[in-house]
Amino acid sequence: MRISVVHPRELGDTEITAWRELQTSHPALDNPFLSPEFTIEVGRLREQARVAVLSEGSSIVGFFPFERHPFGIGMPIAAGLTDAQGLVHAKDIELDPRQLIKACGLSVFEFDHMVAGQPLLPERYDRYPSPIMDMSEGFDAYIETVKKNSGKTYRSTAYKSRKLQRDFGTLRHEYGLRDEEPLRTLLRWKTDQYRRTGRSDRFARPWIVQLVRNLAQLDGEHFGGVLDMIYVDDRPVAGHFGIRTKTTLAGWFPAYDPAFSKYSPGLIHHLAMAEKAAQSGIRVIDLGRGQKEYKEKLKNGEYLVCEGRIALPSLGAGLHWLSRVPVRKARATVLANPRLARTADRALKTYGKLRTSLAS
Repeated sequence: MRISVVHPRELGDTEITAWRELQTSHPALDNPFLSPEFTIEVGRLREQARVAVLSEGSSIVGFFPFERHPFGIGMPIAAGLTDAQGLVHAKDIELDPRQLIKACGLSVFEFDHMVAGQPLLPERYDRYPSPIMDMSEGFDAYIETVKKNSGKTYRSTAYKSRKLQRDFGTLRHEYGLRDEEPLRTLLRWKTDQYRRTGRSDRFARPWIVQLVRNLAQLDGEHFGGVLDMIYVDDRPVAGHFGIRTKTTLAGWFPAYDPAFSKYSPGLIHHLAMAEKAAQSGIRVIDLGRGQKEYKEKLKNGEYLVCEGRIALPSLGAGLHWLSRVPVRKARATVLANPRLARTADRALKTYGKLRTSLAS
């Protein structure tokens, strides 16, 4: 096997076509974060972006997108943003993960959302559920599973939708928006949400804002950005921006106007979004790893994603272990214990309120 490492901008039409063929031939890889378009757009903004191209004979058998950081530290492309990571590969490929990262010039590769079943996985790793809205049997069939599994939530959401319209006006849903204004509104809501809940604001980093703006303008056959918003009396209430393949929409940045919070606008929006997505050919909405209440209420299936690292004996790998692994294990312990997770969430929200009050 030959392995060549290039920057995404160096990929030509031949490589992009081969990447797409490998991805579409393997259902487990049907996620927009694994699409060539996503890596190429990240590469426009991230000089540390790289792609390992794996070849056997005259055939390309794999693509491994990653980022190369100082001391040989490797991370997934757009690390911290992606809900699906790994190698896009031929089904019968055989490889040694350590040989791959060595060929990439890495001493360690850390991952937290690697697709389960990857030939890239090391001997030891942790697995976590990633909830999905499975509409492969159609939107109506999906709604029936929601009614069965979360009937109280569905009835409550329908009631709140009617009340929202009685109080403010007719509900309108726009799907596949390309305008800049609703995107700016959504990003502003999301920044406010991060601050209120004590989380780090992803949109404080200009490259992430620009990446979202660039992706929002893409609408190809195999890949595109999807922005949608619900309105009452022309006032934006809730929305979402994600990316898609032909049949999978990755849930990415949902947010809503907190002035409407008592109406559960997030749930109202997600059900509306699912219906429009299904009409456009989407069969799965991947909600992403994470224990969020709305995900539990909306899911009717789940994937598995993996967390861990591949390391070679080196100083860089040792320093990485000291700085990352104990923290990751502590976080996993907290999230696995509902009581500890609730306590941590309350602490973050208290910090968020304090930070917001000091900033005002």
